[in-house]
Amino acid sequence: MKSAIKIPFLVAALSFAAIVAFEPASASTPTPKTTVVVVHGAFDNGASWNGVITKLQERGIDVVAINNPLTSLADDVAATRRALDAQTGPVVLVGHSWGGMVITEVGNHPRVKSLVYVAAFAPSEGQSVVDLNKDYPAASGLSHVVADPEGYVSLTVEGVTKHFAQDLPYSQTRLMAATQSPIRGKAFEDKATTAAWRTKPSWFIVADEDLMIQPALQLDSARKIAAKIIRLQAGHVPQLSKVDGVTAAIVAAANTHPR
Repeated sequence: MKSAIKIPFLVAALSFAAIVAFEPASASTPTPKTTVVVVHGAFDNGASWNGVITKLQERGIDVVAINNPLTSLADDVAATRRALDAQTGPVVLVGHSWGGMVITEVGNHPRVKSLVYVAAFAPSEGQSVVDLNKDYPAASGLSHVVADPEGYVSLTVEGVTKHFAQDLPYSQTRLMAATQSPIRGKAFEDKATTAAWRTKPSWFIVADEDLMIQPALQLDSARKIAAKIIRLQAGHVPQLSKVDGVTAAIVAAANTHPR
């Protein structure tokens, strides 16, 4: 009799355990975290994002910094695409300067939910950096660009300290000049084949004291792409001189829902 009483109880207990064990995983699966992927520009490298990366990490946001080969638009897009492919959740894709060309071209990647342009180029289909600059006065920093025999261009020390990052301490800009990454000059003629800003929410940080990309070009580009505009009193590298302002824009983009 004792065993007859225990068997129904055991069956009921096992049935309850089975229900709990096979509860759909979706009921407890958290929403994937947003990752920020940052793309540097010409004469630069991923380290230029270090201050912003630290601020984002303090907020619990994961960040990946691309180190572009700076050999062509296609090569830089390929490097960024590999990083996007490696992500498992939504991505805010951020581009500085030349990096704006890259995020415009690769930003239609299915992981990308929003774009942030930082003192950057934002081409339409068929436009290159040369095309974007032609209707604006030449920025003063461009007169300090030098080319090597293989066609790679870099900035002089004066170009970095007085035009690229004139609002940073000289000790820092000397280091930036020494560690800059030359870019193949022909890359500036490479044309965008797609424009991700047409379908992705966009933010645009306009650097009002920029001596490398005319602020008027930045503002016109931001309006063209219907971006949320943030204006900072900064030179060409606000991610270094205005860390909090750039971080705030990226956080806003991370908190938005994709279209």
